Amino acid sequence: MCSNIKYFITGGGTGGHIYPAMAVIDELAKSGVNKKDIFYIGNKNNLEYQIATSKDLNFLSYNVSGMPRKISFKLFLFFIKLVAAIFWAFYYALKYKPDVVFATGGYVCAPILTVAKILKIPYVLHDCDAHPGIVSRLFSSGARSISLAFESAKEYTKCKDFHCLGNPIREDFETLSKDEARKILHIEKDFTILIMGGSSGAKKINEAAFGVVEKFKNNKDVQIIWQTGKKNFDEVKNKLVQIPDNLILRPYFENMAIPLVASDVAVSRAGSLSLSELCAAGLPSILVPYPYAAADHQRINAKKMCELGASLYLDDNDCNAQSLLEKLLELISDKGKLSKLAKCAKDNAKYGAAKEIVGLIKKAAEGKNAKC
Repeated sequence: MCSNIKYFITGGGTGGHIYPAMAVIDELAKSGVNKKDIFYIGNKNNLEYQIATSKDLNFLSYNVSGMPRKISFKLFLFFIKLVAAIFWAFYYALKYKPDVVFATGGYVCAPILTVAKILKIPYVLHDCDAHPGIVSRLFSSGARSISLAFESAKEYTKCKDFHCLGNPIREDFETLSKDEARKILHIEKDFTILIMGGSSGAKKINEAAFGVVEKFKNNKDVQIIWQTGKKNFDEVKNKLVQIPDNLILRPYFENMAIPLVASDVAVSRAGSLSLSELCAAGLPSILVPYPYAAADHQRINAKKMCELGASLYLDDNDCNAQSLLEKLLELISDKGKLSKLAKCAKDNAKYGAAKEIVGLIKKAAEGKNAKC
């Protein structure tokens, strides 16, 4: 029956929306769904296009962007583009006749979810944050079911069929060993530091990272992996002038399981997906939450991880080369504390969300669930 069902998957703009969708697509494929029946909807100018096409997925594009927060000419242009994107979404829906839409949130989802609601195409949502985004909140009332990463998020949604499953993550987090991950990256050092700011990068973390690289550039026992974010890569590379032998510099990793599993400590923002992956990798972390996240959810996420004993906290305003080095040296010099953080992270890992979400999607497609 799977071969007769067509799936529209959407979510984009940032890795926090894209990678959960990809984990669900991987699980759909494992369950017997043919890739030709899966269509990824997003913006070809965004990261989702590069990732989806690298996996040989059908990609359907429309030009949509985030809504400006202030009244301006840009806001007027936004609504024009949104209307045009909705027309494109109608065209795709009428041409390919999807049986179900699965959306992981963000502005990219809005046009196709609008069309799904109008044409009565069943849809399933996943939201990864403690405070769901505006698209998830707006469309939750018509969803067949909604998957949530946090129990607290249910009060912001209007769908009665909610499931608190955690974030869908790649199977590699369960199957990939540290030795295998290090072999892939050609790492032979005793201690590996991962510095990342998400797929888009993080200015404060990147600025502080130069000091970390300078401190350890001649240390033969330390390896540094630095994910700069795609838009920051050229600037960082040019500032470095010479890349030390113990530095792996990348704009981003398509499979974050590899650098996460290979590392001994991470410096990271505190987006929900990042935290789920840190826990799945059993990786101690220094969290620098993005201060302008909606409803301050990254700060809330980071504080929660610290309460669980899995992370150290560093405020964005205080993040610089000196403060970041102090946190790193605190962990490097105290292996007992490092091990304790690693155990707490692993104890809070959640697996299996992708498989359960696939079950919800298939039930919606087959008309077995009642509408919320």
